[in-house]
Amino acid sequence: MIITVASGKGGTGKTLVSTSLALSLGKDALFLDCDVEEPNGYIFLKPDITENIKIYLPQPGVDIEKCNFCGKCASACLFNAIAVIKPETGKRNGNVLFFHEMCQSCGACVLVCPQKAIYEKRSEKGEVEKGVTKNGVSFVQGRLKPSEAKSVPLVKAVKKHVNVNKINIIDSSPGTSCPVVQTVKDSDFCLLVTEPTPFGLNDLRLAVEMTRVLAVPVGVVINRFDIGDNSVQEYCLKENLPVLLSIPFKKDIAVAYSKGIPLIESFPEYRKIFKKLFKDISDIIVQGKK
Repeated sequence: MIITVASGKGGTGKTLVSTSLALSLGKDALFLDCDVEEPNGYIFLKPDITENIKIYLPQPGVDIEKCNFCGKCASACLFNAIAVIKPETGKRNGNVLFFHEMCQSCGACVLVCPQKAIYEKRSEKGEVEKGVTKNGVSFVQGRLKPSEAKSVPLVKAVKKHVNVNKINIIDSSPGTSCPVVQTVKDSDFCLLVTEPTPFGLNDLRLAVEMTRVLAVPVGVVINRFDIGDNSVQEYCLKENLPVLLSIPFKKDIAVAYSKGIPLIESFPEYRKIFKKLFKDISDIIVQGKK
């Protein structure tokens, strides 16, 4: 089973929910942090890291001595990541420029080059770390290399470690951009964490639209439900979205969170609450398959 915890905007309590859900399940859970640009699940789970895997992607380069500046590589690139500067007549002062931030490592430029001037070299994009927590939760996280612009390949690398024999709890990055789509894709369920504010409602709508395009069943958690208005609840009722959990605003929760203390440790009564949340999610998944 794959349960992805996502949110339309940052700061809603997504990691609070995902780590609490994983800890409540103990040894049956595998926590995968796909928020690879700023993973922070480890702050609460405190895993013992036992394995570090470097992630590489092919990056094109050019042997300028072989190049005849025909421009076929630039024409084949769907991402406009190559510019060919043709030389002046009778000179060899041309150049081929690669914009690696835009390159998707598809290899088309290598295939179409008639002079075999373009080659690929390995470029480090980040790393995947694996470990286990003290209470037996398996742990995987991706960490994007600083200065790298593309996080989707690293999200894919993390999701390769999904274990069909475990309950996979995936922590997504906030928003509805490409990394989030890649994270939510192929999940059995998406749990959307929101807050009762105008921004929370607006971004919840966007996230719900995304899950519907991906055909992933969805439920909602409203964090700090008692400090805003009822617009989120009204929207969920109108759209037939189950509100599976409402967490009140408490200063003590915020203080514990700021210290890296998981919710179910600072408030043990939440352990049963999150176990019930998992049961409710399981029931929805089972009903959807009938």
